[in-house]
Amino acid sequence: MILCGGRGTRLQERTREIPKPLVEIGGMPILWHVIQLYAVHGFRRFLLATGYRGEMIERFVAEHSWPAGVSVRCADTGLETQTGGRIKLLQPLLAGEDVLCATYADGLADIDLAALLAFHAEHGALATMTVVRPELQFGVTELAPDGSVRGFQEKPRSEQWINGGFFCFGAGVFDYLDAGALEREPLERLAAAGELRAHRHEGFWECMDTYKDAVQLNDLWASRSAPWRLWDHDDAGTGAPAALGDGRPAAGSGSPH
Repeated sequence: MILCGGRGTRLQERTREIPKPLVEIGGMPILWHVIQLYAVHGFRRFLLATGYRGEMIERFVAEHSWPAGVSVRCADTGLETQTGGRIKLLQPLLAGEDVLCATYADGLADIDLAALLAFHAEHGALATMTVVRPELQFGVTELAPDGSVRGFQEKPRSEQWINGGFFCFGAGVFDYLDAGALEREPLERLAAAGELRAHRHEGFWECMDTYKDAVQLNDLWASRSAPWRLWDHDDAGTGAPAALGDGRPAAGSGSPH
C-alpha cells in the first residue's frame, strides 16, 4: 500500500500542477522509484491510495509498462482523507491477506525490506514501524560550559528516532484505524496495547518534503550514486529489477503486499 493522496503543500514549486508522487527524480516520478524499491525485493502487488490529482497518477500507472508479474492498482480514497483513513478504505481490497506493507510515496531509503519482514514475523506484534535518525538541516556548534566554541559538526544525524515509513501490519491493524491520521491515535493505540515495534534503519533515508530535497535527490541520481537504487537496469524502461545491488537475493514472489 502506497499513500499517494496528499497535496504536498510544502513542495508547491512542483505540486501546483502535478501530485507530489509524480514529481520526478532522474526523469521518473518518485512513485516509480518507491515501486522499484519494493519490486526488487520481490513484491508484486501494489495498491496506490490516491486523492489529490489522483487521475494523473492513474494515467501514469495505466500508460507505464511495469515489470512482468507486477500489478499496480489505484484506489481513490478521497481528496481530504487522512493517512489512516486511506489505509482503512483499502481494507475491502485486502481480504484474506495476513501481512501487509505500507509506505509513503515521498520517502526513499536503502532499506533491506526482507530484514524488515523477518523482524516483523519474529516479534509477533500487529505493527512494525521503520524508524530513522535523519540528518539535521543545519550544522551544529559544540560549546564548552564556559561558552567557548569547541568545534563544529556539519549536519550531523539526529540523536532521536523518527517515523521513516516502511510499515508492516498484521490484518488486525484495521481494528485500530479510523478516519484520522495513521501517525496519531492509531499508532498511539497500537503502542499502548503493546502491538507496535520499531525497526531501526541506520542507512540512507530521505523524505522529499521540499524543493531542496527534490534537488538533492536528483543530484544523487545524476551522480549514479543514489543509495536507494538497488536494481541493476540503467534506465526507466520496463525491465524487471533483476537483483539487489549487493548481490542479495530478492524476496520471493509470494512476499506480502
